[in-house]
Amino acid sequence: MKNVLFLLTLLLFPSLMHGVESYRPEISVAGFIPLQGSGRQIYNFNPGWRYYKGDVQGAESVSFDDSAWEIVSTPHTVELMPAEASGCRNYQGIVWYRKRFVIPAETKGQNVSIHFEAVMGKQSVYLNGKLVKEHLGGYLPFSINLTENGVHAGDSCLIAVLADNSDDKTFPPGKRQYTLDFAYHGGIYRDVWMIAKSAVVITDAVESGRVAGGGVFVHYDKISEKSAEVYVDTEVRNDGSGMRNVSVETAFTDAGGKLIKQISGSVTLKAGETRTVKQKLVVNKPQLWSPDSPYLYRVESRVKEIGKYIDGGITRVGIRKAEFKGKDGFWLNGKPFGQLIGANRHQDFAYVGNALPNSGHWRDAKKLRDAGCRIIRVAHYPQDPSFMDACDELGMFVIVATPGWQYWNKDPEFALLVHENTRQIIRRDRNHPSVLMWEPILNETRYPLDFALEALQITKDEYPYPGRPVAAADVHSAGVRENYDVVYGWPGDDEKPDAPEQCIFTREFGENVDDWYAHNNNNRASRSWGERPLLVQSLSLARSYDELYHTTGKFIGGAQWHPFDHQRGYHPDPYWGGIFDAFRQPKYAYYMFRSQTAADLKHPLADCGPMVYIAHEMSPFSDKDVVIFSNCDSVRLSVYDGTKSWTKPVVHAKGHLPNAPVVFENVWDFWEARGYSYTEKNWQKVNFVAEGIIDGKVVCTQKKMPSRRSTKLRLYVDTQGQPLVADGSDFIVVVAEVTDDNGNVRRLAKENIVFTVEGEAEIIGDASINANPRAVEFGSAPVLIRSTRKAGKIKVKARVQFEGTHAPTSAEIEFESVPAILPFCFVEQQKAINTEMVTGEMDRTSKQPILSEEERLKLLLEVERQQTEFGVKSEE
Repeated sequence: MKNVLFLLTLLLFPSLMHGVESYRPEISVAGFIPLQGSGRQIYNFNPGWRYYKGDVQGAESVSFDDSAWEIVSTPHTVELMPAEASGCRNYQGIVWYRKRFVIPAETKGQNVSIHFEAVMGKQSVYLNGKLVKEHLGGYLPFSINLTENGVHAGDSCLIAVLADNSDDKTFPPGKRQYTLDFAYHGGIYRDVWMIAKSAVVITDAVESGRVAGGGVFVHYDKISEKSAEVYVDTEVRNDGSGMRNVSVETAFTDAGGKLIKQISGSVTLKAGETRTVKQKLVVNKPQLWSPDSPYLYRVESRVKEIGKYIDGGITRVGIRKAEFKGKDGFWLNGKPFGQLIGANRHQDFAYVGNALPNSGHWRDAKKLRDAGCRIIRVAHYPQDPSFMDACDELGMFVIVATPGWQYWNKDPEFALLVHENTRQIIRRDRNHPSVLMWEPILNETRYPLDFALEALQITKDEYPYPGRPVAAADVHSAGVRENYDVVYGWPGDDEKPDAPEQCIFTREFGENVDDWYAHNNNNRASRSWGERPLLVQSLSLARSYDELYHTTGKFIGGAQWHPFDHQRGYHPDPYWGGIFDAFRQPKYAYYMFRSQTAADLKHPLADCGPMVYIAHEMSPFSDKDVVIFSNCDSVRLSVYDGTKSWTKPVVHAKGHLPNAPVVFENVWDFWEARGYSYTEKNWQKVNFVAEGIIDGKVVCTQKKMPSRRSTKLRLYVDTQGQPLVADGSDFIVVVAEVTDDNGNVRRLAKENIVFTVEGEAEIIGDASINANPRAVEFGSAPVLIRSTRKAGKIKVKARVQFEGTHAPTSAEIEFESVPAILPFCFVEQQKAINTEMVTGEMDRTSKQPILSEEERLKLLLEVERQQTEFGVKSEE
């Protein structure tokens, strides 16, 4: 195979749209960014699967006829669902995947394995009809070794995977979906890779199964602005039949690949032997990693034998020193950091469940960083590796949680599985500079003391070095107050007489439910509900955000629940408390979050700088008061071409959120505006202009006008600077907006939009899931566009469903996909009927239990009890 170089720095491509430069973030595979010339070969194993929803006798057999099955690419969801499909409407049960492939000739003499990043539920994997792997759990990686199972370069193979996302109390999370606050969306929903390695190899950190060992482990000591000690532990194994003498070379480079230090160590390995090479280097005047300056060095690891590199990979690292100092708060790189504010993150996305491509995970991280988030708590399981990579690159700390939510199984085997998950999580994610805390316990769960203490000890055993990520858990849970490094609590807990000694962090802020059965709440607003609910939501979250700054120093911040709308098991409504909807379209609350970033922030990737946003649509139904979000010193609001003007300060009060919303009272009067448009025939004069002012100068401006009649559609591609990759898996959101003649979005428009696509792409979903046509909500309708495996031009067209003389005119937009970097491994097959596109005709209730009213109420009362104990701060 021709070795493929993942670019050392951001790779620029021609603009996709609007003159914005696009780039491709690096993607890690099984813990390493591929290293050119290292000897390790990586293939994209995502395309070419045959898929069937349901159980089939003999589906593991080589001779089984799967020609009628759908052809899919992973990441894949077991079925497409409507964007509003909470309440256990998703399929739970067995599905099958089958794939025929030929092991590339270029891998001759190497050990070849298939690496699954995650498959939901429990899995059985068959190779050429033989069961070779059984795996429990839906959030961590596993592999099968093809070579050990007797197949070699040039062989034709059949791999079959049975995946089952049914409820199963024997392994974490364990809780039945119909009492769960998220969904077990099924399928091979993360990437699959083929990896070819030499007989002498750097081990996989997870597969190795060694405490504080396996793979490459980079840790640090004596970090300062002057210097830092960097330790690189590299575990190598000899899978060959004879003794081997190799050298382990470690090159430490800057972000652009320029060599800073290089060190080499020799090791002799008997057949089957594993040894760890420990190396140390000192970096002078290191560029320290922080959320606002997320500088990443590169550790290039190579195994060399007789002058030839036979294995290797790149680990991106950030040098930083994090300290939790109790009453003195959180410190980073020797200085007080201030409040850590961010959000939680589920991996759920509209239509596709958990099956996001790598670009989707990166865009999620980018949107959260744009919103000013500097910490992410993953909820409630480890996330896709590409999301972790993105957090390193974008500068967001991460709290990594072991899978679990409001469920404890007294069977001792359950606790062992939880602990094993935690060990694997740490081994997978320990090199990420973004990882600040481990959450090694079960979220919102009453567990015994010995479990809590063992979970804590694992975090110490698996990272027995200075600067280890700390362990965090609820302060009222067994053993936490007395032993854990950071405790979860609420604003004001630091002022209580019995305040804990540790730093306090709010794991989920913002919720104001009336009760945990109804879930009526002023911080949850569907984007479809329009202006008033979105404004109420944004101001509710602003109040909650403000509370996070009430601190004696010991209370250090919190994570909002939850920035993206998503599906849930135990409630018929999706979670609508996001600052983005399920397609990642922003709500007013996003701009409130964005306004909390410093105006002088100069971040290398995030949207930043001075901003001003008018949270008002100037409709006949809009409030008299005008709310503006800004991070400037003051805001000037001018109306009716400057006929009236007011200036108000943006309040920056100590002990409060950095930039309070600015409210201009009694500004909007529909009848006054009507006087200009109807009486004076001067509708152009009806406008708002908001100007952000810093040091007496206008530094940003927004102009808003009421939308007049709907006359045309407008399309944009939500790239976030990232192109669509032609790998058959990647997808991107294209949004159609209904506008007037002047481009003002018609927020009150009520249309259905029909999308078509030409070129190297296809539309995900159809009318059966309300995807196409898609109803306009708050002025826009999104569509998901998935690439083919051929790079090329793509044209998306949008029109209203029912056209007419005065209906809004259609729109189209063109962009291009870019070639995939890694080669594919699959056998091209004739395409069967695409059952994915007719999901509306399928039985969506398969495997879903039917509960009596009494049973349903009993279960929901139990959820309500647990939520009341853990889920929200009691109102004073």
